Amino acid sequence: MGICASSDQYTRKDGIALKYWPSTVKIIHLDGRLQEFRHPIKAGHVLSQNPNCFLSSSESMYINSQVPIMPQNDELQLGQIYFMMPLSKSQALLSLQDLCALAIKAHAALAHAGRG
Repeated sequence: MGICASSDQYTRKDGIALKYWPSTVKIIHLDGRLQEFRHPIKAGHVLSQNPNCFLSSSESMYINSQVPIMPQNDELQLGQIYFMMPLSKSQALLSLQDLCALAIKAHAALAHAGRG
């Protein structure tokens, strides 16, 4: 993350070519799939296809706090990563292990998308 370049392809030092949209809304789904949008989009639009889930911004997640729920009317912002979370986690406190698992899931999704 934090990769900036003027073209749509970037090669890392380890030789892996990453294709990405320089500034997209990124959503990590429950199954680890990455979904990207090139323009801001309402949370409710994404959630309409995932009725038993909610969205949470990666930037507002903290250890020992409840998972923050994005209101359906809020616009998802370019350059941000959001996690699709099951409704059963809406009242849960985030542990360090939870946040690490989400970071690993995001890393895997972004790396997989870069190879595609």
